[in-house]
Amino acid sequence: MNNNNVIVRFAPSPTGPLHIGGARTALFNWLFAKKNKGISLLRIEDTDKQRSKKEYEDQIIDTLNWLEINPDKEPVKQSLNIDKHIEIANKLLSEGHAYKCFCSIEELEKEKELFRKKNLPYTYSGKCRDIKTSNNGPYVIRFKSKKTGSSILEDLVQGKIEISNSTIEDFVLLRADNTPTYQLSASVDDYLMSITHVIRGDDHKINAFKQIQIFQALGWIEPKYAHIPLIHSKEGKKLSKRDGAATVEDYQKIGILPESLRNYLLRLGWSYKDKEIFTLQESIDLFNLEGIGKSPSKLDMDRILSINETYIKTLNEDRLFLYFKKYVDNFKSKIEDKFLIKIKNNFSTFKNKAKTLEDIYNNSSFLFKYDKIDLKKTITSSELNILIYFYEKIKNLNENDLGKIKSIIDETINEKNIKFKEFGQPVRLALTGTKYAPSINEIINSLGIEEVKLRLSQYL
Repeated sequence: MNNNNVIVRFAPSPTGPLHIGGARTALFNWLFAKKNKGISLLRIEDTDKQRSKKEYEDQIIDTLNWLEINPDKEPVKQSLNIDKHIEIANKLLSEGHAYKCFCSIEELEKEKELFRKKNLPYTYSGKCRDIKTSNNGPYVIRFKSKKTGSSILEDLVQGKIEISNSTIEDFVLLRADNTPTYQLSASVDDYLMSITHVIRGDDHKINAFKQIQIFQALGWIEPKYAHIPLIHSKEGKKLSKRDGAATVEDYQKIGILPESLRNYLLRLGWSYKDKEIFTLQESIDLFNLEGIGKSPSKLDMDRILSINETYIKTLNEDRLFLYFKKYVDNFKSKIEDKFLIKIKNNFSTFKNKAKTLEDIYNNSSFLFKYDKIDLKKTITSSELNILIYFYEKIKNLNENDLGKIKSIIDETINEKNIKFKEFGQPVRLALTGTKYAPSINEIINSLGIEEVKLRLSQYL
């Protein structure tokens, strides 16, 4: 397919941080537009005034920017189109495609109770559908759905989907307070934005049938639809906040790189031969809707970490350090510039075996989170003597003598007639406050001679 008129939209509601499934939907829309030299738009569906918040709107936009999948035009806010939505609802009413429903909340609840007793999904009875007399009471406007026959959706991912029209109730277009519902607003906005392809989660399949009927009633050409299977937890359940990995921010907090997450989301439910790692341009060139599977995908944290480790190993170190600095600024306590310089100068040491930016932070934390420990409780008197002996050998060195350290360590080990482990363990504890740190040479190179002398002198 190569259509210069392709226009897609990602349409999140700003009622919470961007969900991982929403991020994948945004990515698939963006890639489809780029592949077909089309336009990718962002529509903020903020008509739920009680739950929509500006902070979530900003977070969604910032997250898409972080993933490098920005829309091609300024975001559209659905709330600005409400007058048009109301106008279209009244047009459908005046042309006989909709009707006023005067049923009270109590009446509807009685209907629902009957369905519950029969263990059936509720659909409105349509009792107001053919009322001819006027009524001055409160009302909603309902769409007159088709009641006979069946409807077919030629879904670009799911294939041919056919349902009985009797299963689609007369759904509400305008509520009693004159606010539009999702079905109306989404349909009108898709038309106004000239959307050609609606790519979204497959929990919206039934909505497609309702929205197509609105398009047909108004004589509009409906878009093509592609419904992507949802992302499930490793247990096969729908992802929730309790899984601890439901939002993009959950991954940012542990230090997953945007390239890694984007690559993982691309492969989550889509494939191209046996290829695993994709550059952004390869993603654009190779992406197609035909490669999307029809079954739900399971989130695999081990796979995400593996991909992230690959990017940490291969990404340009200057770029990786910038990611690390932003990560620290956003999610950790500030690191003094003098320590950031030491981290940058020894970055290959700290990124070694790291799967996340958080690992790099932890690997380098002995530089900036050092606390003196009680050595008397952790090392023997003979180990303390080794520290004193080593300190005496280096106390007159300066930063230019860093290259001499290895030979001085070897001398100390030979002269004291000990094994390297017997030297390394007390020195590591004294210099880092932990047994779990890089090699002695890497510790000393990272700290620098003056800081090594300062830390050792505290114990002597």
